[in-house]
Amino acid sequence: MSTLYIRNVPDEVVEDLQTLAGWHHMSVNSFVLKELETMSRRARNAALLEDLPDTATPISDILAALDAVRGER
Repeated sequence: MSTLYIRNVPDEVVEDLQTLAGWHHMSVNSFVLKELETMSRRARNAALLEDLPDTATPISDILAALDAVRGER
């Protein structure tokens, strides 16, 4: 595992991270690591989307289906 150091973090940001970590009963390090792990997963989104099959479904059909489902609520 690597170690990551972050410099020049504004005091407000540190205070906010401490608050958020406290709400989750976590250390700041654990909280920030969890958030970074969550954020880093987005880097794979483009590759995941590229691997999806092209269904050639027109956007208008998708929007009509969404409107129909929403109208049932």
